[in-house]
Amino acid sequence: MGKYQADVEKLLEFVGGKENIAAVTHCATRMRFVLNDPSKANEKAIEELQSVKGMFTNAGQFQVIIGNDVSTFYNEFTAVSGIEGVSKEQTKNLAKQNQNAFQRAIAVLAEIFTPIIPAIIVGGLILGFRNVLGEINFDGATLASRSVFWNGVNDFLWLPGEAIFHFLPVGITWSITRKMGTTQILGIILGITLVSPQLLNAYSVGTTAAADIPFWDFGFFQMDKIGYQAQVIPAMLAGFLLAYLEIFFRKRIPEAISMIFVPLFALLPTILVAHAVLGPVGWWLGDLISKVVNAGLTSSFSWLFSFVFGMLYSPLVITGLHHMTNAIDMQLIATYDTTNLWPMIALSNIAQGSAVLAIIFLHRGNKKEEQVSVPSMISAYLGVTEPAMFGINLKYVYPFVAAMIGSGTAAMFNNIMGVRANAIGVGGLPGILAINGTEGGGWLSFAIAMAIAVVVPIFLTIFFEKQGIFNKEAQVATSGASTEASVPVEQSVAELTTNAEKNIRKELLFSPGNGNIIALDEVPDPVFSKKIMGEGFALQPTDGKIYAPVTGEVISIFETQHAIGILTPLGAEILIHMGLDTVELKGTPFTVKVQVGDQVTPETLLAEMDLAKVKAAGKKTDVVVVMTNSEKMDHFILTKQGDLKTKTPIGEFFIYQ
Repeated sequence: MGKYQADVEKLLEFVGGKENIAAVTHCATRMRFVLNDPSKANEKAIEELQSVKGMFTNAGQFQVIIGNDVSTFYNEFTAVSGIEGVSKEQTKNLAKQNQNAFQRAIAVLAEIFTPIIPAIIVGGLILGFRNVLGEINFDGATLASRSVFWNGVNDFLWLPGEAIFHFLPVGITWSITRKMGTTQILGIILGITLVSPQLLNAYSVGTTAAADIPFWDFGFFQMDKIGYQAQVIPAMLAGFLLAYLEIFFRKRIPEAISMIFVPLFALLPTILVAHAVLGPVGWWLGDLISKVVNAGLTSSFSWLFSFVFGMLYSPLVITGLHHMTNAIDMQLIATYDTTNLWPMIALSNIAQGSAVLAIIFLHRGNKKEEQVSVPSMISAYLGVTEPAMFGINLKYVYPFVAAMIGSGTAAMFNNIMGVRANAIGVGGLPGILAINGTEGGGWLSFAIAMAIAVVVPIFLTIFFEKQGIFNKEAQVATSGASTEASVPVEQSVAELTTNAEKNIRKELLFSPGNGNIIALDEVPDPVFSKKIMGEGFALQPTDGKIYAPVTGEVISIFETQHAIGILTPLGAEILIHMGLDTVELKGTPFTVKVQVGDQVTPETLLAEMDLAKVKAAGKKTDVVVVMTNSEKMDHFILTKQGDLKTKTPIGEFFIYQ
């Protein structure tokens, strides 16, 4: 009888039996099912299984968290069920059967834009700084007009700004070929043919007479030489055509000559069709979408449109639907040179951070919660809201509702004033850098909207807590008192007596590398941030060298090299998980330096992770360290956070013996 046979048999029953399983695979910690009918899964019964630490559904997959020993559990499950496992990529493809067409389209859109978001953010910051240099008047003149140096800086910064936004089609076509698993250099070349200097710049088309537009003359037909700078939809249509043509010819051309003819037959027809059909159609469609959105935000009902969008943007982030706004924003900028959508997104970031600020005030003295709330508030104010939403606001619900109302109110005021942004990517408080200073009151109007996004969520969060409105979870901490102080004296004495009778010993944790140490709640993966796998912390590394966070013995190395298990002398099972969702990279970015059975210390180099490859694959590089056998843990303390050197003592955990 296997180690997990009883639980395996019950899990098979509780997921609806063998006939309900379309596919099953596993990663470092989770069983990943694609179920034919997800409603047949008995989640309550599954949660009660001893070996199950939790579950959730994501992207059409029903994921059951097992822990470090998931590979053993998986082997026993496939043996008992008789189901052959499939690769994680196959599982993702099969999981699409549980998504409707709209969900699949949004997922594709997210996968296209995720790898290029860092460039868009940098571009937004650059254009925001140029905004300050070239548009803000100081005593009647701009910095660029007053100073030769600042004029040179302003002129120089246009170089990367143009590369990111005007040549955006290159990034889009590359990202599509990457997502589709086709030849990425062909995607880059296709993108360049859409923005080549030989073409009439897209920004000049509107001011050029029809007779003056250059064209290719093929004798029996002519084709306009028009570029598609900053155009999103023409690039997406062309990118998908290239990818599908390459896949088509790959299957039909013999491998011996495929290197020559597959790129030729895929690229040249795509370039021709892109300029003859897809470009003009995509331009028209993108122009139509941007005009519809702009009309909604400038109509007599714009106050309602903006209030609803401002309220619902945060829930969109939870579902992943917010990715569609990137394409709409870029199209608005391409059509109108500015966007009235992005300022409202920046205000939503601020509102979420302000709700957390109110929680910090209400629960001041709760040191444990402040390890999550303070950094997540800062993160939200700088434009990244997931830690604030998942770590604090959704936990209590009422701050999330307060943030939604504050965001909607601020967005409504912002839109009534007609504020627009020159670029996207700069969210939160720095979002003011991207605001167009000459439209709708410019920076002053946006500053007032920012104040609304700060004040309203703070006021409503305090009001909701005091009145018990939308309060999901009873508060332990009270204003002005620590968590410990609010526990009844009798309970505290009982706990002290019980702990005194137990043999509790301490082990130390060390930074596994150079970089930023963060609380587990800030990790953008619910399995870790909700501590389903156990307590711990994460490192945002600045280099690829990963060291042991504890002293102990290597007990497991996952086959895809991205996760390592260590058993400490006191019996704690520590999982070191390199990157998020990196199992599908199949070990490519990782070089493990140890073997199962090796004794390690914080001086031991466990592995090297190629950060550039992980980022290029669209994955996060966070190194997560968790204690997976949490039933042995009494409590955990993270004593240091922030930018630290490798091998620095950063925490301790106490183990029952």
